[in-house]
Amino acid sequence: MFSPLKEDLLLHVHKYYETIILAVVSIGVTFFFLKFACGKVAISYRGHIRGRLGLPFIGETISFLSATNSTKGCYEFVRLRRHWYGKWFKTRIFGKIHVFVPSAEGARTIFSNDFANFNKGYVKSMADCVGEKSLLCVPHENHRRIRRLLSDPFSMNSLSQFVQKFDKMLCQKLKKLEEGGKSFVVLEFGMKMTFDAMCSMLMSVTEDSLLRKIERDCTAVSNAMLSFPVMIPGTRYYKGIKARRRLMETFKDMIDRRRSAKESPEDFLQSMLDRDSCPPNEKLQDSEIMDNLLTLIIAGQTTTAAAIMWSVKFLDENKEAQDRLREEQLSIAKSKPGGASVALEDFKNMPYCLKVVKETLRMANVLLWFPRVALSDCTIQGFEIKKGWHANIDATCIHYDPDLYAEPMQFNPDRFDEIQKPYSFIPFGSGPRTCIGINMAKVTMLVFLHRLTSGYRWTVDDLDTSLEKKAHIPRLRSGCPITLKAL
Repeated sequence: MFSPLKEDLLLHVHKYYETIILAVVSIGVTFFFLKFACGKVAISYRGHIRGRLGLPFIGETISFLSATNSTKGCYEFVRLRRHWYGKWFKTRIFGKIHVFVPSAEGARTIFSNDFANFNKGYVKSMADCVGEKSLLCVPHENHRRIRRLLSDPFSMNSLSQFVQKFDKMLCQKLKKLEEGGKSFVVLEFGMKMTFDAMCSMLMSVTEDSLLRKIERDCTAVSNAMLSFPVMIPGTRYYKGIKARRRLMETFKDMIDRRRSAKESPEDFLQSMLDRDSCPPNEKLQDSEIMDNLLTLIIAGQTTTAAAIMWSVKFLDENKEAQDRLREEQLSIAKSKPGGASVALEDFKNMPYCLKVVKETLRMANVLLWFPRVALSDCTIQGFEIKKGWHANIDATCIHYDPDLYAEPMQFNPDRFDEIQKPYSFIPFGSGPRTCIGINMAKVTMLVFLHRLTSGYRWTVDDLDTSLEKKAHIPRLRSGCPITLKAL
């Protein structure tokens, strides 16, 4: 038996395990650089942009991870430095120099020069998790081919079947939750719903035990995306990479079974395998298929589920907007025969709902910033960016810019009655790397809001506004628990 003192010590060591490991590694690396490399940091890297680079390699990584591990979220790291240094600032994270670009004009310069002057630039842990053949990480010469081959299932014309399946599943789940009369967490509900729908569309996986196995591994991979990239047992990064390897084995087994003609359902995966006999530029390698299956599942699940959660919170806080949305959706529901599913043509009659979706995405900023790497020295709005620096297009700062959005902290869907200035609304990015799942995310949110507001009222059971720790996208720590009441 341990003494109380030893038990307390062990508890603290377990709680702060990753922080302790990071500190030990940091001290060792810092000593090395101070002894051998401090004098090699180029003066030009201080540039004309204010900020603090800190020690070589380490920089402000510990502060960044500290913010990520807090209930204020990783954007608190950005917010503090913008307060200290101004809208434009630079820092060093995970050994790379990052400049945060806070303007629509800066976003225009970078997005419109993707591939030519900039490339994607994710931190190592995130790139390791999704894989080098992921659409998020491949160089531009492969990006166009992979994106073209992946795009068709995510076009509006191809989403009709997905909408009907998702709508049917959603109706059943919401009815069961309301009849049970118990509170449920919107984030958890959204995560499971979007995950199951994505796996059904992409791979025809519907068996619950396999779904939950894949989901556990995907969650571990997602949790590792903003972590210190060292394979030390027990850390988030270690668990995430191990989970990624298991997922690759699962996907490879699916592919092998289909190639041996044991299975051949009509879905995204099969459409990729049907190209086996095509020329190299008209098909994907197995590693490309598997890395992008993982990317699509994680990106589609985490971002859409978070956006659904924020939409419920914002509508609960803005009853007038909720009432207007409900009126619109009830009108659509009454015009359809009983039990009819939502169809693509119904979205044409949801102009206010679409504005609610847009305003949710503007305020929630599920994707906080878009990372790019400068391929050569350049100047953006008078600020010098060196080759190899990461230029992060700060969507959060742009979406809250009072010069672009009057009263930006106010939830106001009607602001989208006006045409937005170019590059002022970028929840899905822009340019040749615009999020491939933009249509799926929108229709998923439209269907959810239609069924929620046309069938129910709700009360939020926990008003805590603090954020979930260690999440790479902003999510409420409470997950927004609600209780439904049928209309």
